[in-house]
Amino acid sequence: MAKREYNVLFLCTGNSARSIMAECAMSRWAKGKFKGFSAGSHPRGEVHPLALELLNEFNFETAGLRSKSWDEFSRPDSPPLDFVFTVCDQVKGEVCPVWPGQPITAHWGSADPASFEGTVEEKRRFFHKIYRELETRVKLFTSLPFESLDSFALERRVREIGRSKTPEDAKS
Repeated sequence: MAKREYNVLFLCTGNSARSIMAECAMSRWAKGKFKGFSAGSHPRGEVHPLALELLNEFNFETAGLRSKSWDEFSRPDSPPLDFVFTVCDQVKGEVCPVWPGQPITAHWGSADPASFEGTVEEKRRFFHKIYRELETRVKLFTSLPFESLDSFALERRVREIGRSKTPEDAKS
């Protein structure tokens, strides 16, 4: 693939936690090669407070983050997408819009921290776990040798990344 900035869209149902955290991780690890976006099939309308707390804790810029519909990215005037990654199982089974330009797609499913039951501290720990899982995948993705991979090899690699675990998960 040619050397340029690639647009990456992370999809989830509510676009309130996982896809937002993945978008931020992409922004941090993009190395000038990627622009991250996020959206949802049924956006909740707000970013989950614990996701915002975590992102602020990690010094991310959160002022412009918002929960939005994936329809914003299927319009003719939308940024052309190179990659679309689903990060929750609900979206994986839904019929997605037709993305202009036929981006490479993969499923990077993670548990939903917004629906996790427990004390506030347990919820915080779970948000951190899911963020680390998504960040690990983003780091693997941004380190791929894009210039030397054809589209079939790249598609295979991004799907493999979706099956990767964090170092903590590998120990258990």
